[in-house]
Parts: sequence; structure tokens; C-alpha cells
Amino acid sequence: MAVESQHAKDPDTGALFCRLAGLPEGPERERIRREIICAWLPVAHRLALRYRDRGETLEDLRQVAAVGLVSAVDRYDPALGGAFLPFAMPTILGEIKRHFRDRIWSVHVPRRVQNLRNVVRRAAADLVAEGRPASLARLAEHTGLTEEEVRQGSEALYGFCALSLDAGVSADGADVRLGDTVGVDDVALDLVLDREAARAGISRLPEREKRVLYLRFFAAMTQSAIAAELGISQMHVSRLIAESCRRIRESAEGAEH
Repeated sequence: MAVESQHAKDPDTGALFCRLAGLPEGPERERIRREIICAWLPVAHRLALRYRDRGETLEDLRQVAAVGLVSAVDRYDPALGGAFLPFAMPTILGEIKRHFRDRIWSVHVPRRVQNLRNVVRRAAADLVAEGRPASLARLAEHTGLTEEEVRQGSEALYGFCALSLDAGVSADGADVRLGDTVGVDDVALDLVLDREAARAGISRLPEREKRVLYLRFFAAMTQSAIAAELGISQMHVSRLIAESCRRIRESAEGAEH
């Protein structure tokens, strides 16, 4: 693995790591641990620079790299004989990559599509550098992916940040928001299937039962008011409604089979 610290000499923390390994939990161990982390922090920050201009602030990337550094310091065992930098780099870079993969997408994107996005992005950059157009077919040929996979990866290139529903989307200067172009559910549509299923059963009811159902469910009359209009008791109205609904339900269930 290439050595990353080209701008400064690697910190000499071998002795500190050996001391850390021999210390029990306590203030002295925590002090040595902080000293090691501070010594290597500039290297972690330089690793974070690799991922600037990818939709995340450099300060946030440095914080993520610092998290990876702390994890590397806590897991490093000097007794194994390896140098710290080759051990720490995969941990720090892995933390940054996980941050991009799992945390900065404003909507959930499947891991497979995220990976396709990375492949397509790199391939497009290669083709542009060669002066070749990054068409769908050429990207598929370059990556070995299908055109549908390239299409999914290309669409995910713009999936880090979701637009607000208040964002303007008009191209002709009109005041149109994205939310104005998004359809909404028509709650009346939920009743269509129910009405169609009940239609046959209702048509078989006697005229008085149809009248009772109309007054109750369409005219919104109370059972007492229906009883007064038809000259029957409220209990009789209740029985008529219950029996009519039962027959309609049985008719609808029979039609399903």
C-alpha cells in the first residue's frame, strides 16, 4: 500500500502505542490515547481530501475520517509487528466510504444501485478523459454492465439530495412549485370497487329496503327520522338496514367466487 503522508513525516508513535498497550483503563491511558490520535489526525484529514467535491463538506469528511482513526487506534496491536499507517488507512477510508454509502443519501437507495452509481461515475470520468462520449451503450461496453444497470447507476448519480416540494420547477418564468406537479390520491377512488361490488346486491332488494338505505347512507337521515317518514318503528328500520347489508355482503362475496 502506498504511503499517504507525502506532505509530512509520519508521526513516531511506536513507543506511545507500546505504553498504551500496557496501561489499564484510567486517566493515564486516556491521555496517551489522545496524544496518539492527535499525532495522526493530520494524516486522517489528508485522506479525507480524496473525497472532497463529492457533495459533502470537507469539515464533515474530516470528522468521519477522525472517527475511523479513533477506531484504528483502539484496534491496533503493536505486538503484531506491523506499522500503524498501513493498518489504519483501510479503516479510515472504509469509514469515509460507508458515510457516503449509507448516510448522505436523502432517500433510501438500495446498496446494489449505490454500487452501480460508483461504477458508472468512474467509467464516465474515464471516457471523458479519453475524449470519448459517455453514451449509454459505450458505458455498458466499458463497464461490462447491461444498459439497464447503467441507466440505474446514472439515475442514482443525482440521488444524493432530494428537491424540496417548494422548489421552483417552471422553465417559462411561471411560479410553479414541484409540489404543484405531484399528483395526489383521490379518496373517492377507494369507493369505486366497493360501490361496484354492492351494485348487484342492492338491485335485488325490495323497493322499501332500497329507500331505507338511500335515506340512511345518502340522505344522512337518522333511523328515527326514517321511521317517522315511513311510518314504522325505529327498531324495524334498524333490522331492515342490518338485513339489507347482510344480503348485499353475501351477494358481493358470492360474486368474488
